[in-house]
Amino acid sequence: MNGVPGAFALRATSGNARRGSLTLAHGVVETPVFMPVGTAATVKGLTPGDLFELGARIVLANSYHLWLRPGRETIVAAGGLNAFMRWERPILTDSGGFQVFSLESRRVVSDAGVRFRSHIDGSEHEFTPENIVAFQEALGVDIAMALDVCVKLPAEQTEIDEAVRRTTLWAERCANARSRAATLLFGIVQGGLDESARARSAAGLTALELPGYAVGGLSVGETRDEFERMTRFSAGLLPAGKPRYLMGVGTVRDLLTAVDAGIDMFDCVYPTRCGRNGRAITRAGDLNIRNAVFARDFRPLDERCSCSVCATFTRAYLSHLFRAEEMLGPRLLSYHNLAVLIDLLAEARTAIERDEWAAFRSANLAALAPAGD
Repeated sequence: MNGVPGAFALRATSGNARRGSLTLAHGVVETPVFMPVGTAATVKGLTPGDLFELGARIVLANSYHLWLRPGRETIVAAGGLNAFMRWERPILTDSGGFQVFSLESRRVVSDAGVRFRSHIDGSEHEFTPENIVAFQEALGVDIAMALDVCVKLPAEQTEIDEAVRRTTLWAERCANARSRAATLLFGIVQGGLDESARARSAAGLTALELPGYAVGGLSVGETRDEFERMTRFSAGLLPAGKPRYLMGVGTVRDLLTAVDAGIDMFDCVYPTRCGRNGRAITRAGDLNIRNAVFARDFRPLDERCSCSVCATFTRAYLSHLFRAEEMLGPRLLSYHNLAVLIDLLAEARTAIERDEWAAFRSANLAALAPAGD
């Protein structure tokens, strides 16, 4: 492919909203972009062909889960993660830090790294900045995330400060451990809801001059006002010429808010988790398709959506699938939910190019049901 992996071109702005292109080893990613989550080398219920049809340019997988199952050796023997899962476009892997820190009683943290016991069989493992970079590079992914410390909110100030210190220390070691130019390393800004801690975290990471930066530790239970304030504040700390990634965000409202703050990349399990549980994302708000009101509703899920599910099936049929516990229901709803978010950001890119972002954002926020997402 043409271009140098890691090259980020900022093609247009409209207010703080940004329209860019990120060149990676397996293709160019147009931003802002939503990345479907394929935690265990699969976006649940969907094939790579489905993702291609949806227009997904990049997917996310998780190092913690892949480390435990099927393991590095199997994926390397298959020819790398792209070959293993038959996905020819870019892949980003999370470091697994969030999953490890959610284990609580099963892990011990020190400056050296984190020892933990598997949630599958109780076996003991250790993540260090060095071995988690080596693992992601061995998988051949396009973007690897640095090992970080994610704190639960609310958190004591001492805990936030220690998380920032250790995250910066680990990011430096991750940067020094890099050996594969085609795998880009992104650092993760932490700091909870403390602006001064976030500023220290961003300063320590940007000094490393990494190819990109993520905002972590949000969308973990804080209020909407806190989320919006810290997203905007954190985005402003990051270099204009590098991609900015907000981790774990995937509702229509939150994507619009974050693009408005200057964020470029997003991921979340929300659309496929909702799909498995009968919750449909629409541009007018979410619907519980199991509700009786939809049993004889012969409209598409979302009249603004052009996906094949909306073009083919009705709310009544999808409601029937879920109430009959047919496996097709979660698959179709997951497909549709991803289509809504992928198409939303494709339209956002056009609006930014035309310098019409403010009107686009306002119209889409106004279309959402008062209860929001």
